[in-house]
Amino acid sequence: MLQLFFAVAFSAVPLTLYVPPVRSLNLFVESLETIIRHTIIYTSRAYPRIRFGCSRILASIRRIRR
Repeated sequence: MLQLFFAVAFSAVPLTLYVPPVRSLNLFVESLETIIRHTIIYTSRAYPRIRFGCSRILASIRRIRR
């Protein structure tokens, strides 16, 4: 069990190099929030159009199968 613990611990150490410092993390979180906010706006506008298009395609497939 101790060997497993050390194997997991030492394999996670290189991952700490990819974590940005705290001072630049705020800028990253802010830009991520902005991207998510813009994506939500686009998705809320596009979703009814996609749903309408899929329903039209399914309706035409049902008509063809009759």
